[in-house]
Amino acid sequence: MLKIVFLGTAGTVPSVDRNTSAVFVQYSGYRFLFDCGEGAQRQMMIARLGFRNLDHIFITHMHTDHFIGIFGLIETLSLNGRKKDLNFYTPKPDILKALFEIFGYENLDFELKVKKVSDGDEVDFSDFKVVAFETEHIVESVGYALIERDSRKFDREKALSLGIPPGPIYARLKRGETIVWQGKLVTPEMVLGEIRKGRKIVYTGDTRPCEKTVEISRDADLLIHDAAFSEELKDWAVESGHSTAKEAAEVARKANVKKLVLTHISARYSKNPEMLLEEARPIFENVELARDFLELRV
Repeated sequence: MLKIVFLGTAGTVPSVDRNTSAVFVQYSGYRFLFDCGEGAQRQMMIARLGFRNLDHIFITHMHTDHFIGIFGLIETLSLNGRKKDLNFYTPKPDILKALFEIFGYENLDFELKVKKVSDGDEVDFSDFKVVAFETEHIVESVGYALIERDSRKFDREKALSLGIPPGPIYARLKRGETIVWQGKLVTPEMVLGEIRKGRKIVYTGDTRPCEKTVEISRDADLLIHDAAFSEELKDWAVESGHSTAKEAAEVARKANVKKLVLTHISARYSKNPEMLLEEARPIFENVELARDFLELRV
């Protein structure tokens, strides 16, 4: 299962209807946060997501609306007796480390591990990886792509027909190992089905439209893109390092993604957010406007 829950979809400051940036992703037994704006932990409580197995938090850049919620979350985890390490990824680790030191977090019962990420850096997990890519904002920033590895379904009946009983050997064949069974060579191709293309979701954080996003989003199942403004405020989008809804749609079209979600919505559109959809849809049809607690499954 690959589940995405939008915990915060506002631009810079929260509104009555939108919290600041945070996207929750659940993949199998893993739970991640991509950005952690103010009140993210409360949003998780409302969505009944829980904090178990939340071990990795990916921060796009060090503007407070994208990371300030970390501190309340850490306090809550500590009060609930957390023992496991909590991993943070950011292009500016020194800032986060200094803040943790100021708050005295060296005395917690769990370790806060802060790691620097730059363009092209990968964090590897068993069946997938998270890749950082450079974006264009007014401060150093990255986006993140969760990329599932291609897989092949194990054909149990084929294995049994070759005389191979269930057990650890199945796992070795699924991993792509060639084995010898009762004097005969058995290759993975003899027991594995067709290749299933891995899924891909991409989250830009705050950014101007850029080729790095197009490249990593190629054929993605889901692109979550900054769309802070409409075209009438494009000059301000350029100056502040954000994108318009139309520009986000153009990126989605160039990258041939399956679905686009617009987020980081400026409060000036609180009365009529649909205008951003109307601007994007003629360019890229399968587009949706993010809202707090929107849940998607890929």
